[in-house]
Amino acid sequence: MGTLYGVSVGTGDPELITLKGLKILQNTNIIAFPAGINHQKGVAETIIEGYLQSHQQKLSLFFPYTLSQETLSQAWYSISLEVWQYLQQGEDVAFACEGDISFYSTFTYVALTLQKIHPRIKIVRIPGVSSPMAAASALNMPLTIQQEKLAILPALYSIQELEKTLDWAEVVVLMKVASVYDQVWSILAKRNLFDCAYLVEKATNHSEKIYTCLENYPQLKLSYFSILIIRQIMSK
Repeated sequence: MGTLYGVSVGTGDPELITLKGLKILQNTNIIAFPAGINHQKGVAETIIEGYLQSHQQKLSLFFPYTLSQETLSQAWYSISLEVWQYLQQGEDVAFACEGDISFYSTFTYVALTLQKIHPRIKIVRIPGVSSPMAAASALNMPLTIQQEKLAILPALYSIQELEKTLDWAEVVVLMKVASVYDQVWSILAKRNLFDCAYLVEKATNHSEKIYTCLENYPQLKLSYFSILIIRQIMSK
């Protein structure tokens, strides 16, 4: 049975792949990654394409963008079967995933589904750079200092949850903030937090954008890969 490698490839800059991750990518025949939208290349494929060789087989896997748990479960099962057809033949598969493989990663769903179907499957996870760290680096600031409490909220947080989190965490990271940016902006205004809120779009990517002084941006059309960091300690 082949081994399934989950390889973290960072947030956009190909040089952020670890040496261990790169070695696996260059020495595995089957390279899997999430497919892009509208037949375009996905983020992970774009990051790694310069490292791949012509003899390696690419396995583009479609993950639907939906909140339907039934649809998602069916997709994960179907994708797992695609990967399994190579593993059962003794082929190793390297699954390249943007960010870190353990941090809100699509790889997790495939790994868990495969483990349910085939409990003896061998899975190896290679860590990497995740978006909060990449965004802090792009902003040239520390993410946390000393005893600061950090909270990271995924895309589906409620505004009420954000308000409660701001009451106890000095540093709050909002993942994929684009869909709720208007509401978040209102909370920043209400709490007078514009001076310590920073927004990074496509961190470390060649099209990276940084927004500060968010008071001047009550409305923004942001991409899916946008992250907002609030460092309340800096406003005190």
